[in-house]
Amino acid sequence: MNKTRLKRYARLIAKVGAAVKRGQEVIINAELDQPEFVKLLVEECYKLGAKKVSVDFSYQPLEALHVKYCSDETLSTLEDWQIGKWERQAEVLPAKIYLTSEDPDGLAGVDQSKYAKARAARAKAIKPIRRRMENRYQWCIAGVPGEGWAKKVFPELKPKAAVEKLWEVILDVSRVDRDPIAAWREHNANLSDKCEKLNSLNLRSLVYKAGNGTDLKVGLIPEATFMAGGEKTQRGVYFNPNIPTEEVFTSPKSGEAEGIVYSSMPLSYGGQLIEDFFIRFEGGRAVESGARVGADMLKEIIESDEGAAFLGECALVPYSSPIRRSGVLFYSTLYDENAVCHLALGMGFTGVLRDYEKYTDEEAHALGINDSVTHVDFMIGTEDLCITGISEDGGETVIFKNGEWAI
Repeated sequence: MNKTRLKRYARLIAKVGAAVKRGQEVIINAELDQPEFVKLLVEECYKLGAKKVSVDFSYQPLEALHVKYCSDETLSTLEDWQIGKWERQAEVLPAKIYLTSEDPDGLAGVDQSKYAKARAARAKAIKPIRRRMENRYQWCIAGVPGEGWAKKVFPELKPKAAVEKLWEVILDVSRVDRDPIAAWREHNANLSDKCEKLNSLNLRSLVYKAGNGTDLKVGLIPEATFMAGGEKTQRGVYFNPNIPTEEVFTSPKSGEAEGIVYSSMPLSYGGQLIEDFFIRFEGGRAVESGARVGADMLKEIIESDEGAAFLGECALVPYSSPIRRSGVLFYSTLYDENAVCHLALGMGFTGVLRDYEKYTDEEAHALGINDSVTHVDFMIGTEDLCITGISEDGGETVIFKNGEWAI
C-alpha cells in the first residue's frame, strides 16, 4: 500500500478522529496485524504535540487460549494493576485510539457463554471508572486490515492481495483520497444539517416498517437530541469517534419499544456470526428472539445484564451510503453499522441529552437513557425501509422512504 496514503489516513485518525491536543497523552489499542501503520500513527500523534503515546498490543489467538484454559473466575477478574490503569486514565483523560483488525472467525469454537459472561463481568468492574470518563475525553475507532479479516471479506484472494484490497476499500470509505481533512469538515457539516432538521421536529417516537416484517415503534426522550459525526467533550474538544461514519443517531427512551424488527445484515460478535435474526419487543424489553445462525449467542447478548434487553440507540443511515455501495460485507460493526440503519441493544448515550453535563447518571437514566455494560449494534436497514417520526403534537413526518432520507 502506498505509504503517502497511509500517512494521510494516520493523520486523519490522529487529527480529526481522536483530535489529539498538545501536551495530551494518547493510548492506542491495536492487534499485531499492522505494526508499520501503528508506527505511522504514533508519529502523527507526536507531530500534533502528544506528550506521550502508549501502545497496548493484543493478539486474538491468545484471547482464544485464555477462554479455553482459564477458569470462569480468572477470566472474569481484573487484577488490581488493571484497575489501576483505568484509574490513571480517568485522572489524565488521554485521547484513546482503537484500531480494529480482528478476524471475525478468530474466536469461533470457544465457549461463547463463558466468554460473554467474562466480558460482562470485566465491563461491570470498570463501569464506574468509565462513567467518570464519559463525555470528558476524545476517542476514535478506525480499521486496519488483518490477514484473517481480509481473507474473510475476500475469500477468493490470496492473503497478501486480500489485505491490499481491504486497505483500498477502507481508505475509500474513509474519504482519504481527497483532502481528507476538508472532506471530513464537509461531511460533518452535512450530517449536522440533518440533526438540526430532526431536532426541530420535536419527535417523540419513530415507527419502522419494512417488507421483511419489521414493524416497530420506539419512544424518544423529550430532552434528547439527534447527533452525528463529530462530538464535543465537556472541555469543548471536537472529535470524531468513528472513522468512517454515516449515521445520525440518538438514544431512545428505555422501556418504550413495541413490535418486531428483523436484521438485514449479519452481526459479527465475539468471533461468531449471528445471521437472519429477529427481536420482538414488549414494554421496551426484548421478550423473544431467534436466528437462522447464532441464536444462542443472540440470547447471551440479550441476557448479559438487565439493561441489555432494552434499546440504547437508534441510528439513521441511508441505504445509498458509501459503505453499502462498496458492495463489501465487512463483518465488522464499525463498517457494517454505517452501511444501513441500525439499532443497538444495551447502553445508551448520556451525551445526547441537552446540557448533559448537568445530569447525574441516575438522573439521565430516570429520563430514559438505558443503562447496561454492553452496547451491541445490529443492522436493520433495507431498500424499502420507511421510518415515520411522530411529534409531540401528534403530527407525522416521513423521515426515511424506501431506505433513503425523506427530509
